[in-house]
Amino acid sequence: MADHTPSGPVELGAKMDYAEHDRTYAGFLMLAKYGSLFCGAILLAMAFGFFAGGFFSATILFILIMAVGAFILR
Repeated sequence: MADHTPSGPVELGAKMDYAEHDRTYAGFLMLAKYGSLFCGAILLAMAFGFFAGGFFSATILFILIMAVGAFILR
């Protein structure tokens, strides 16, 4: 005979772990925010380094953008 106890998805009666869901969602939002900041900062620093300065000035600009962005996003 088949076992019909609810152990599958919520639609079948299984309990959800809301705390784990909240932690996962918060982690995803943090990764999306800081990942976008990183991509934007690296693009701006590369453009600055190519058109206006060199490697060291672009690196300093990248670090500056990351620091200001992290302060704003926290």
